[in-house]
Amino acid sequence: MALEDKISNKIEDAKGKAKEVGGDITGDDSLKSEGKADQASAALKDGIESVKDAAGKIKDKLTGN
Repeated sequence: MALEDKISNKIEDAKGKAKEVGGDITGDDSLKSEGKADQASAALKDGIESVKDAAGKIKDKLTGN
């Protein structure tokens, strides 16, 4: 996974956590839900990047790189 992707995903996750907490504090369920969705999106992107990394490693082993 590229460093930029890791940083971007961590920022998206942090924003989501902030929105969720803000929604909790203010009683804004919509903001809370938006925060949870942002966190889920960041986690999904992390998972996809991990699969890409693993596939690349397998390819390298099979091709002798």
